[in-house]
Amino acid sequence: MKQKPDIERLAVGVRGGDRALLARAITLVESCAPEHQIAARQLMESVLPHTGGSIRVGLTGVRGAGKSTLIEALGLHLCGLNQKVAVLAVDPTSSLRGGSILGDKTRMEGLCHEANAFIRPSPSGNSLGGVAARTRESLLLCEAAGYDVTIIETVGIGQSESEVRTMTDCFLLVQIPGAGDSLQGIKKGVIELADAIVVNKADGSERVRAQQVQADFLRLLRFLQPFTPGWEPQALLCSALRGDGVAEIWELICRFISQTRKSGIFERRRSEQNVDWLHALMQQTVMQRFKAHN
Repeated sequence: MKQKPDIERLAVGVRGGDRALLARAITLVESCAPEHQIAARQLMESVLPHTGGSIRVGLTGVRGAGKSTLIEALGLHLCGLNQKVAVLAVDPTSSLRGGSILGDKTRMEGLCHEANAFIRPSPSGNSLGGVAARTRESLLLCEAAGYDVTIIETVGIGQSESEVRTMTDCFLLVQIPGAGDSLQGIKKGVIELADAIVVNKADGSERVRAQQVQADFLRLLRFLQPFTPGWEPQALLCSALRGDGVAEIWELICRFISQTRKSGIFERRRSEQNVDWLHALMQQTVMQRFKAHN
């Protein structure tokens, strides 16, 4: 983004659902250039009144769990229901060269061609917690653009995804059969944050083992304190490659959102997400000023 951004044009374009201008807006908020940061703040102030309308879903799991395939299957299912879907995929940044492959679009080729879908890969950079530094801003921009569901896919560390929990309404953990001892789930960490566990790749010769993993998690979940009061976390089977179980995942998310809205937890969490965003902005500002003077 070499030329000075036209904030009014970007804001109008984002609110109008222009995917090209939405992509430019996200590039602007991700930029570290001081002049772009000023423009990004103006842009966020303009679109902020139009945010908050989407269902925010976080999705994590170990690398190779089929997260991208599952997101594509879920996204295609939602597009079939006439829902607009935004995917914010966070790619790990190399600690040696500092670059990211950003290849998530190549793994969601079918979803890329959907008019009601928007996919944005971003590098994790030096951010911890499995998300990028400006994922919150990107999420809000997608909401201002009118997307009904925003899915955040983490880098897939598997045990340190607490950050995405603070910016989403429903949090899914993806597991697969044959990825080591299923009792690894007993380790405290990300599993305690999950509202549901999805055992993916439950097809072919792996289906029986997937059912055993599901049973193990169902037993385990009885001994853990639910992160969401009043909600009983569930373990579901899924084959994202074949599309099996995807509709059930969306039905579970809808039940979860409905229940938390009725209990008041949904609105309370949204308020907490705003506070977390403010704290994150303060930390980023302090670090930027510190680096500018060193």
